[in-house]
Amino acid sequence: MLEKEISQAVIRRMPRYYRYLGELLDEGVERISSSDLSRRMNVTASQIRQDLNNFGGFGQQGYGYNVQSLYEEIGRILGLDTEHKIIIIGAGNLGQALANYVKFEKLGFVITALFDVNPALKGQSVRGIPIYMLDELDEYCRTHQVDIAALTMPKSKADSIAKKVVELGIHAIWNFAHVDLRIDDKNVVVESVHLSDSLMQLSYNIVKQSN
Repeated sequence: MLEKEISQAVIRRMPRYYRYLGELLDEGVERISSSDLSRRMNVTASQIRQDLNNFGGFGQQGYGYNVQSLYEEIGRILGLDTEHKIIIIGAGNLGQALANYVKFEKLGFVITALFDVNPALKGQSVRGIPIYMLDELDEYCRTHQVDIAALTMPKSKADSIAKKVVELGIHAIWNFAHVDLRIDDKNVVVESVHLSDSLMQLSYNIVKQSN
């Protein structure tokens, strides 16, 4: 990969390329041109070439892209060639729904534990993944590898929990709490998922379509 700053807009499109290339592999497609890929994805061929050129030259003029090679290379760019251990803090409906989503494991994201403050959940499990009490978090992090903490608790608790996981040495947070976290450590990566924001964007487009 080239040593250059890649825009977040390009990075956000890479998982979509990966998904479409995976579908092509399932269909037995061995190679594809940028124009054919653009028709499938509804993205211009020029945009596809520009995006992929940020990471090096993958296509050959007159041949296009080798689907298997490009799929594997984008997977490497996205870090999918490395297993990532995830814990979920907040074992309510959303936390349990995440734990039940088996496709994460196929991408190399392995959920190893859930944590909660509800004593009724102590000792239970979701799809074989144990639920611990929050006061067991420190000991768990000392004895297990944890790469990512997913926060699915109420927003009033999110900042304090985020601070705690950073102190425990976790440097990646997947934030589902409806709040923008205040993290001072620049080495910590935060990806926030605001489900209601996406729904409001959908609502805007519905209104726009009907006008």
